[in-house]
Amino acid sequence: MTSYTSDLLRLLDERGYIHQVTDAAALDALASKQIVPGYIGFDPTAPSLHVGSLVQIMLLRRLQQAGHKPIVLMGGGTGKIGDPSFKDEARRMLTLETLADNVASIKTVFERFLTFGDGPTDAVMVDNAEWLDRLEYIPFLRDVGQHFSVNRMLSFDSVKLRLDREQSLSFLEFNYMILQAYDFLELSRRAGCRLQMGGSDQWGNIVNGIELSRRMDGTEVFGVTTPLITTADGAKMGKTLAGAVWLNDDQLSAYDYWQFWRNTDDRDVGRFLRLFTDLPLDEIARLEALEGAEINEAKKALADAATAMCRGDAAAAEAAETARRTFEEGAAGDALPTHPVEGGSIAAVDAFVALGLAASKGEARRLIKGGGARVDGEKITDEAMQIAVSAPVRLSAGKKHHGLLTPAP
Repeated sequence: MTSYTSDLLRLLDERGYIHQVTDAAALDALASKQIVPGYIGFDPTAPSLHVGSLVQIMLLRRLQQAGHKPIVLMGGGTGKIGDPSFKDEARRMLTLETLADNVASIKTVFERFLTFGDGPTDAVMVDNAEWLDRLEYIPFLRDVGQHFSVNRMLSFDSVKLRLDREQSLSFLEFNYMILQAYDFLELSRRAGCRLQMGGSDQWGNIVNGIELSRRMDGTEVFGVTTPLITTADGAKMGKTLAGAVWLNDDQLSAYDYWQFWRNTDDRDVGRFLRLFTDLPLDEIARLEALEGAEINEAKKALADAATAMCRGDAAAAEAAETARRTFEEGAAGDALPTHPVEGGSIAAVDAFVALGLAASKGEARRLIKGGGARVDGEKITDEAMQIAVSAPVRLSAGKKHHGLLTPAP
């Protein structure tokens, strides 16, 4: 670890958030002597963010915990284009109404993680449509466009990836990096913002904003990126067989959210506790040192803390109790029929047959079509669903017939 003097960089460093910093010494000095407003942008491409965005939300939480001011930038303007960074193809264009609905839905989750208000370190939420929608094309090209080299823009990995694969990169998408740089300039002018943070894939975009602010206003601003968060087996954070792990409770039940964290790989527990919970570092050190079956204590602590933060204490406690009952009934051997699953997953129709909850695959499909099939209390709507089984999973046929899928020993 690097030796920092500011609470901000020391906190980020200790908990594993830092991948790259522009002029770390100058940022460290600034954060030691004044409140630093810092922002992260989120594009509203869906009604909810998912766990893949959580490290960035936690980064804003850490900024506030260290005595600085978080700015949540909603991409109501840039969302009309979509960030092309490291995407294989252009994103589907969303209607203005859908974008507005998504922004309103996403806003609710931030109130769980940040304290909003009018105080010097209270979080604020702004929408870049406020300034981007008002831009006039010719003045923007003249005033801002002159500071961007197409040669340099073509050299960014996010652009080269698409070009190397001979996949179309529209002129619309190519403009995205200029608009994101302009966001930093506007926030610097409007809110005294001195820091942009983001994932490692945003490094080029952040550097563009830093250079634009220096060239147009002579303002010194900074950037911090986080490492790409992958699981121990190399998978991208937040991707599961059942789909995205959504943060909004109307998109994913608290129980499924709790189970996602409970199913963390043993090798990831310590890192995830540091990144995604507020547990003290000495307690995390104790938990990650546990071995064998005792590591499950650490996984439950992770699930409890992460779920409480995102969904509230009551939802976390209820999810933990549901999981306890499910596991203990299955472990008793006489309460529920059980079926060990090889390979980590099983087709839903096969699972219902294996547990004796359906006489045939046809009957299992009819059960699903009729709305009577559930996984951990959540209705199954897709006949082709694959059920991930890294911990006990409860299946229900109607209200009275249940079974338990368990990982094969």
